[in-house]
Parts: sequence; C-alpha cells; structure tokens
Amino acid sequence: MPVTTSRSCAPPAGSSWGSDAPGMRTFKTRRKVAHSAEDMFALVADVERYPEFVPLCESLKIRGRSTKEGKEVLVAGMTAAYKMFRETFTSRVTLDPENNEILVEYLDGPFSHLENRWRFEPLDDETSEIDFYLEYEFRRRSLQMLMGAMFDAAFSRFAEAFEKRADAIYGKRSSRARKVS
Repeated sequence: MPVTTSRSCAPPAGSSWGSDAPGMRTFKTRRKVAHSAEDMFALVADVERYPEFVPLCESLKIRGRSTKEGKEVLVAGMTAAYKMFRETFTSRVTLDPENNEILVEYLDGPFSHLENRWRFEPLDDETSEIDFYLEYEFRRRSLQMLMGAMFDAAFSRFAEAFEKRADAIYGKRSSRARKVS
C-alpha cells in the first residue's frame, strides 16, 4: 500500500498514512503504553467522555445501546468541529471486552466510508500494546479538500490523546511506553 504524508500533518514515528483508492485515507499505528489492556479498553470504550480530550470532538451523544453475543453495541452521534467547520456523523460502536477489541462502523453523515478499529494486547499487568486503524473517505470531494488535512492531523494524534488521558486518569507509570512498528 503506498504511503502518503505531508509536512503539515505527517503521522508520528511508528505510524503511517496510506491511500488505497483516490480519496480513501487510512491511518494505522501501534503503541506500547504503560497501562494495562483492560484500562485502555475501558478508556476507549467510554465514548461519552470523548469531548473532554479527543481532537475535533465537540460533542458525542449515545443514541442507542444493545447487547449482542456478549458484546455491547452503541449507536453514537459525534459532532466534529474546527473553527467554522462542523460535521455530525453517526456510527455503530461494538465493544468486545473478551477479545479486547473495539470496532467503529459508519452509519450516516458526511463520509462515504468510515471505519476504525482498536485492539488492546496485554504485555504484562501494567503495559499493553495498542493497535489503532482508521480508514475514511468524505462523500464530497470538496469536503475532502477542505477538511482532509485537518482530519489527517487530528487522527494522527488520536492514539496519543488516549495515552495522555490514561496518564491523567490512571497515573503516569513510567517512560516505558513507546511507539513500535
């Protein structure tokens, strides 16, 4: 898969942006963090707190909850905002604590496609490795041109925002955390 970066929104070391098709953007990163897989899963699963720390997230409302095959499924509406731009979209969030995975699937809004996945792998009692994958494409090319670089920059900071939030909530344990390829 070709990798596309720009100076203004290059992904952090150990991360990469790519493009599978014109307009389609992908981002993936793997990070070792000084927090347990269970703590990190709980932090990411607490979607109602996202407006407090997630880049561009102005608001997030849970529109429905259900349980299916031991997994909690949420339908959430999120408003992403930056200066004069404001877009709201709806996603289905599947929380799978047994497998330490979270899947977010796009339902409605300005995208033609949006999907992201989190996987939390325990390394020991106090550290874990987080895999974060995101793929998106705006429905309108003009919106992609206007908001694409801003979304790229924000999404490249997502995993870091969650790690900083974990440090604030669970305490900063050590500098053992690092990015891995």
